[in-house]
Amino acid sequence: MENLILNHQQIEHKIRRIAFQVLESNIQENEIILAGIASNGYVLAEKIGTALSNICDAKVSLCKVHIDKSNPFDSITTSLDVKDYTNKSLVLIDDVLHTGTTLIYSVNHFLKVPLKQFKTAVLVNRNHKKYPVKADFKGISLSTSLQENVEVIFDFKNSRVVLD
Repeated sequence: MENLILNHQQIEHKIRRIAFQVLESNIQENEIILAGIASNGYVLAEKIGTALSNICDAKVSLCKVHIDKSNPFDSITTSLDVKDYTNKSLVLIDDVLHTGTTLIYSVNHFLKVPLKQFKTAVLVNRNHKKYPVKADFKGISLSTSLQENVEVIFDFKNSRVVLD
């Protein structure tokens, strides 16, 4: 049985709030790179990018981060070339921060590149981290059991976050 955690309107509100937080931490920047972890992290990055474009004049560039979540040791690839985000402000985005495995290996990839500023954002922070990684911007923090599963479902008019 699934329990509704966030409905469509609440998700939209969280996305707008995260966009304002990203803007506040990048107020002097001419370009902001939003690097979303495929697949839901990238969808979230697109939504934050749209909200950000509505509230600022900075160029918002999207980058899709490909990581094998079952084997994060494998190489990580991005849709942008490294030179496209070198010495720029970058926000790494995922939908749910559970153990931190996906985020920490993705962070490691970007730490090999000189960045002007590096932040992380998630829609849901599960508080079950096994790595020392945190989300700078988060929509909601949930204390859940390890057996429970949080799922973010992006749908045109019926996006939702559910716990089952």
